[in-house]
Amino acid sequence: MIELHGLQSSDGYRHRRGGVSRREWLQLGSLSSFGISLSQVLANQANASGAISPEIVTQQQAKGIAGSFGKAKRCIVLFMLGGPPQHETWDPKPDAPAEVRGEFRAIPTATPGLHVGELMPQTAKLTNHIAVLRAMATDDNAHSASGYWMLTGNPHSPKNAENSLPGPPNDWPSMAAVVRHLKGDAGALPGSIRLPEEIWNTGRLLWPGQDAGWLGSHADPWLVNCDPNAPDFRVPDIALPADLSIERFAQRRGFLSQLNRSLDKIQGDPSLQRWGAWQNKAIDLIRTKETQNAFSIDQESQATRDRYGRNRFGQSVLLARRLVESGVSLVQVNWTRWKDDPDNAPAWDTHAKNAERLKTALMPPMDQAYSALLEDLLERGMLDDTLVIWMGEFGRSPRHNPSGGRDHWGHVFSGALAGGGVQGGVVHGVSDRQGAYPLDGRVEPQDLTATVFHCLGFAPSTEIRDRLGRPLAISKGTPIDPIL
Repeated sequence: MIELHGLQSSDGYRHRRGGVSRREWLQLGSLSSFGISLSQVLANQANASGAISPEIVTQQQAKGIAGSFGKAKRCIVLFMLGGPPQHETWDPKPDAPAEVRGEFRAIPTATPGLHVGELMPQTAKLTNHIAVLRAMATDDNAHSASGYWMLTGNPHSPKNAENSLPGPPNDWPSMAAVVRHLKGDAGALPGSIRLPEEIWNTGRLLWPGQDAGWLGSHADPWLVNCDPNAPDFRVPDIALPADLSIERFAQRRGFLSQLNRSLDKIQGDPSLQRWGAWQNKAIDLIRTKETQNAFSIDQESQATRDRYGRNRFGQSVLLARRLVESGVSLVQVNWTRWKDDPDNAPAWDTHAKNAERLKTALMPPMDQAYSALLEDLLERGMLDDTLVIWMGEFGRSPRHNPSGGRDHWGHVFSGALAGGGVQGGVVHGVSDRQGAYPLDGRVEPQDLTATVFHCLGFAPSTEIRDRLGRPLAISKGTPIDPIL
């Protein structure tokens, strides 16, 4: 059964189930504005024995917080570059005007009362494992600026500034970097990995907020540039060249050791010591069978590979599952531009022909890969301790533009979490009738990062130190307790 969160009554506390006041119904305007059926809400209220006291709510939330802390052993982040539309995904508006709701209908899901866009039929079957956030907001309409906030939990300076390059003042470590710093590496594998490439704007301008920033390069999430869907897929960063045998590699490493021993006079140099650590890590990656197996996606059955989708994103998601299964703490899969993406609507940045792009190029492979990951984790008994995040940098505008597209919109958008301490079948937050602004339950990026850290076993107040040795909390947000 769906649980509604984020609606606050006149007595000042948040209801865990049902319990929506008359004033709130009038404010919301209609049930259809947030995709919940009237019969379901009335049933929830009819089954209630009476008003829920604030004390009980507090106890329930505390229990949820305690039970979810550290529940996730690993995390997979699916990042939809460009800004996926809330209207056609998690927050359809079937009763809005045609220019707002678009051409696609809302469909029911496994969670009674919850509807999603019709282009998510596979995901709709799994919503009892998913918590939906319908009132995320940055109020930032620049890809890289809003994206920086989403990836780090810290606002970009200044907001709404596009194409700022990595570095101060936007040098806060990414969530993936903080996780690697806190949890360390798993044997030869790094603690955090990004694939299949970095996130960039037109002109190959890299976003800030993807690396370790001031935390230091030891915490950088490893970047694996690859296409796991390629017939000859291999990871060049950790594989020997085809013409170099293991024996020749061992011989070369022996020469390297002799050279290193001849540099005794400068062995105390910290930079050389760091270089030695990185060198050893790279060698371990090449030589360790465990590492090679983690990237050997060809070990998967043809049926499994087909289930995820024979495309770069689908196979990258499958590779992410293999990597977390091998001990990587966090894997971030970036949906970046595909080879045939139009210049005026690359990736999820659907400024033109929004409906066509969604129907033909975006939603089917996303729905296939995302649902396959959740099902696969369930079948392997891994979903309970694997946190899966579905997110982008912002959403899309309520109204279509003259080109039939939706434009940048950071004022309200949707995201989703599943597994690893998250309560399924939950909707937190409410947007207005047009999906333009939050009505209640607003969530900002620092709350999302706080939730991820919490589920991985780190309180948001956990301190890390910058280059000057100053202690700083890993997140200024608060875990989203209604979904835990």
